[in-house]
Amino acid sequence: MDSYDVLIVGGGPAGSTCAWELRRSGLKIAILDKAIFPRDKICGGWITRAVLSDLEIDAADYAHRRVLQPITGFRVGTMGASPIETSYGEPVSYGILRREFDDYLLRRSGAELLLGTALTSLDRTPKGWVANDAIRADFLVGAGGHFCPVARFFGARGGSKSPVVAQEVEFEMDSHQRADCRVRGETPELYFCADLKGYGWCFRKGDVLNVGLGRADPHHLPAHVTGFLEFLKAAGRISFDLPPLRGHAYFLNGTSNRPIAGDGYLLVGDSAGLASLQSGEGILPAVESGLLAARNILGRNNLDGRQRFDSYQILLACPRQSGLMRIGRSLPSPMVGFLGRRLLKTRWFVRDVVLDDWFLHQHHSAVETVRAR
Repeated sequence: MDSYDVLIVGGGPAGSTCAWELRRSGLKIAILDKAIFPRDKICGGWITRAVLSDLEIDAADYAHRRVLQPITGFRVGTMGASPIETSYGEPVSYGILRREFDDYLLRRSGAELLLGTALTSLDRTPKGWVANDAIRADFLVGAGGHFCPVARFFGARGGSKSPVVAQEVEFEMDSHQRADCRVRGETPELYFCADLKGYGWCFRKGDVLNVGLGRADPHHLPAHVTGFLEFLKAAGRISFDLPPLRGHAYFLNGTSNRPIAGDGYLLVGDSAGLASLQSGEGILPAVESGLLAARNILGRNNLDGRQRFDSYQILLACPRQSGLMRIGRSLPSPMVGFLGRRLLKTRWFVRDVVLDDWFLHQHHSAVETVRAR
């Protein structure tokens, strides 16, 4: 039976980041994932500068053989209204292909990779964990995303609210589509639904286009997606039909009831339901929770035993909300929609609140953690 200090189930950014941090302390780590990497992953595929900083990634080195689309501005508005274009004059985030990005992080982690192997059984023993009757580990990390098998093992329940549901597609455009697409790579486009319960996006990364829409209200999602695609055509952003869109789901931070820490285990990233409450972004919360999980496993917060994991759960159970969001949650939905549509027509709100605060996390981390080495 193979033995490890930590077994991580899930090879996405949360799991590979946790492994990378743990390996720097010399522990023997294994990552188990049913997929063979590189693999495709449904995701908008953009990262903030904080992701590169936290992961100590040199942008020029990463971009040498991979897609790293500099983003220097955004077009933001509500569907049917004129958008506001904001320019920063320098890269504030980057477009990536998850197929490349996840594989890069996984190979760099230094963990032993057990790929193409699903988690089929999990048993708790006095000496730790036994997975698939063949892998022993002292500690377990669930990093398998929204449908993480480790989360299911610990009785993952739903949430106080429904998960965000989304449909999107990412594909390489042909020469005609590239010529007809008016979306610029350096300027992704974000369009909010009229009720502000979701938004659609259109990101270009060189010859690759990613289009999708997510909603906190799951009702009538296909109709909202259809309306968004019709809006993009009517606005002249794209003039061609898209390949079929695929669906996925995730919990926003603070809306899931999943137990994210306990005796000998932690959940990270989407397994713990940590997508950014304001934007739905998952990569930065995945990275930050992976780092925090590793720090707790190593005992770097000067707590012992159960206290370490209680502190992890408490930290991640307190999502940050801006004052405007707290006010908005106390108002009737029609009023929120009306006020939101008015605010999205003002440059200060789009830049200072929507972009700098909600999407770029310019002044705070995604899960309110402080990284310490």
